[in-house]
Amino acid sequence: MLVFILACCHAVGVASAARALFTARSPQGAMAWVMAMITFPYVAVPLYWVLGRNRFQGYVASRRAGDRVVGELAPELDHLRAFPDVHAPGLPGLFAVLERLAELPFTTGNDVRLLVDGRATFAAIFAAIDAAEAYVLVQFYIIRDDSLGRALKERLTAKARAGVAVYLLYDEIGSHELPEAFFDELRQAGARVSAFNTTLGWRNRLQLNFRNHRKIVVADGRTAFVGGHNVGVEYLGENPRLGHWRDTHVRCDGPAATLVQLSFAEDWYWATRQTLRLDWELRPAATGNMPVLVLPTGPADDIESCDLFFFQAITAAKKRLWIVSPYFVPDREIVSALQLAVLRGVDVRVMLPKKPDHKMVYLASFSYLPDLETLGVKFYRYGNGFLHQKVILVDDALASVGTANCDNRSFRLNFEITLAVADPGFIAAVEAMLLEDFAQCQRASADDYEDRSFVFKIGVMLSRLLSPIL
Repeated sequence: MLVFILACCHAVGVASAARALFTARSPQGAMAWVMAMITFPYVAVPLYWVLGRNRFQGYVASRRAGDRVVGELAPELDHLRAFPDVHAPGLPGLFAVLERLAELPFTTGNDVRLLVDGRATFAAIFAAIDAAEAYVLVQFYIIRDDSLGRALKERLTAKARAGVAVYLLYDEIGSHELPEAFFDELRQAGARVSAFNTTLGWRNRLQLNFRNHRKIVVADGRTAFVGGHNVGVEYLGENPRLGHWRDTHVRCDGPAATLVQLSFAEDWYWATRQTLRLDWELRPAATGNMPVLVLPTGPADDIESCDLFFFQAITAAKKRLWIVSPYFVPDREIVSALQLAVLRGVDVRVMLPKKPDHKMVYLASFSYLPDLETLGVKFYRYGNGFLHQKVILVDDALASVGTANCDNRSFRLNFEITLAVADPGFIAAVEAMLLEDFAQCQRASADDYEDRSFVFKIGVMLSRLLSPIL
């Protein structure tokens, strides 16, 4: 009997290995899964069916609902299109490629403002919620039942009681510690609350590796917030271990804010199968005329849009490429693009945290120093607390702020959203902000890896091997 059971396990392992060979997200991932499931099927097969999925099944219906909205907005989008000539201004081809990735155009008539750190971010978000007259859309990866989470809940409850439509969407994996009772008062007041429901549908029952990492707040379809902050007191710098929390959000007014709510509407439809009645009129902001692109990405995309966004930004850079990411675990193609950028003479800088919050991701980042730092990529470790912002600066042509990290999880596993801004004033503001951050950094070098103990290097390489699921 035991022999029969073992034979069945190995047969399932071989069948699963064959599937992984054709569907894994990368050749390296395919080889790792094949070897593991043939050698240790008892452990590897269950892990594969939980963590090895290459596509988020069923989300296409949500995307089609969004496509219908975009189709209805097409005349207005054409009127507000920032760059009718795809080759100008800026870097050749950059904007045209990004528009094809987003399946949306850069729009004019926007006003985007930087929000540096948590207190400025949540003060602005709370003010926008308080001022909302028709509806509020709120989406976060993490919501905690602490003083900040309760402050958000109280404001949303008050708006719902005042007759404003309130919709709250959260990721059940990121917010796994949040008790269901947290939502009772909100629901009683009339607010609509839903988890993202990653496991919705029979094909997704074991699906735990895909997560909705977006952080979005939209008020009345006119004002939107996007960036790195979740809802928890650590984002205000109140975590004793991590100390000051360095993060960046943006407030956007104008047509781009309306397009941010399109991402929320698609996610809401996936989670609830309900279409939201929202204001889709594209109104220019009262001030500002910034060209802005809204770029939602995720594992339901036909192509790896987030990875290609990073790749395009790197390959388009002529003079300057600054990347800020708390988690730096790039794939081979991104590493090669960074190497080529340095060889072109581009000032390539990568800002990472000095203090880790996820140890394995932190260790994996050390493995890239020998291949990149010795060639000329400048690595910096931010020392004034914990660094969590996700920012890219390309020459004087583009600056982006969003939720995506430079790692496999953001590239292929998470639903993310990024705002790319092609405005000289905003780009100058981002440059000034990052220069202040660089002043709080120490240069990192290949010696930070080469001079460490053998045990440390083993930890680094094991962490890198696990990078596809970190």
